[in-house]
Amino acid sequence: MSLNVRVTDLIRSGSQISKERERPVRVAILVEPDAPDALIDVVRDRFKPYTSNARLQIEVAEPDLRVGFASDTDFVLGLVGSGAAGIAPSLEEARERAIPAVAIGLAYHHDTVAERARHPYADSVADSEPERAVDVELAAWLVERIASKRIALAHNFPFVRKDVAEESVKATAMQNALIGAVIIIPGADMPLMTLNQGKMLLQIAAAYGEHLGAERVKELAAIVGGGVAFRAVARQLLVVVPGFGWAVKGVVAYGGTLAMGRAAIAYFEHGGDLSEVAHRAVEARDAAVRRLRESQAALKGAAAELKAAKTAAIEESSSGGM
Repeated sequence: MSLNVRVTDLIRSGSQISKERERPVRVAILVEPDAPDALIDVVRDRFKPYTSNARLQIEVAEPDLRVGFASDTDFVLGLVGSGAAGIAPSLEEARERAIPAVAIGLAYHHDTVAERARHPYADSVADSEPERAVDVELAAWLVERIASKRIALAHNFPFVRKDVAEESVKATAMQNALIGAVIIIPGADMPLMTLNQGKMLLQIAAAYGEHLGAERVKELAAIVGGGVAFRAVARQLLVVVPGFGWAVKGVVAYGGTLAMGRAAIAYFEHGGDLSEVAHRAVEARDAAVRRLRESQAALKGAAAELKAAKTAAIEESSSGGM
């Protein structure tokens, strides 16, 4: 049984995603003279561009000196020490030019870094451990604030790959949940949802540096569209929980897509290639919707018991009133 993923649509998406991955990324890094050496070392290690499309501007932030930034700078990263050594004017320059800027430092709370750098709290990140400050806090900020170049960032700087991939999974799961809940024509939602799942896998693959040629995309379409359980279980659940079909389809779409995306990320994290990952992801999706079926079967039993109890109560009330 096929879910009829249109290969041409997926190839077109793969081409577009490949272009997004190759977009130029310009990063300006400001280093305050007394910034912690441990933080500098981690940033130096994480910001080694994977391709020539990523360029770095590295400057020492001197007191009372405003660093100039190229017009195509995507974001400014300020490594904060005491704050007294002169990083604030350059961060202010970035803000005045509407360039996204983040201050990062070693502290227990981002408020401390914000106050040292005289920078907005929402654009300041911190942790007492340099690896967590960069790999967790900074990565989350980049995914949120530099959304238009997420895939290009992930392609060039591996420390943001997982965050970028997870954002794609959450967005696709929500989109499929809405499709499942809104579309009322039987079967019309499945091609759309599986196409979205295919696009999601392409986005994850692009973030992890996989080749996205036409032949690979065709293979992916066959794998994603060939799953049986995704559609079969959704139909069975409509019978199990009558009257709530829109909710059931939304839950199945959300849960299946989420499981699929998380499985793909896990396998890419361990070096899997696109074909292997797609097979594993489809297996995870179908296993997730089967678990939903089992849960709904239990709910059906409970609903039947409640209905029987309600009927008995009505009958008892009627007989008592005679």
